[in-house]
Amino acid sequence: MSNENLIEKAKVIVKPKKMRHGFTTADCGCALITDKGNIYLGVSIDTSSSIGFDAEQSAIAAMVTAGEYKIKKIVAVLEDGTVLPPCGRCREFMYQIDKDNIDTDVIVEKDKIVKLKDLLPFPWDEYL
Repeated sequence: MSNENLIEKAKVIVKPKKMRHGFTTADCGCALITDKGNIYLGVSIDTSSSIGFDAEQSAIAAMVTAGEYKIKKIVAVLEDGTVLPPCGRCREFMYQIDKDNIDTDVIVEKDKIVKLKDLLPFPWDEYL
């Protein structure tokens, strides 16, 4: 699947909603494709008490619920289509779901892909 198509799938599900205390939910969407070719989607949930989660975690949870663990390609976007590289927490989360995800293609700009291993150098568990 092309970057453009995966970005569009993530963008379509972004439907920001103002929540209590000024926080916004669903302002970031994520689309991922697995090694089996299935697509999973998720949105961010922000809360005032820091118990929310990122769009990548939401999409990954949907993937795991379906019994899959290996991510081939992933992207997160805002409502206007701006691509967001994953935060450090999401990078580590992808890796911990399956160590083979270290080779996941991560879309960091509309026309730029990097491997997760380039965003998460020196995995801590390799030193145990």
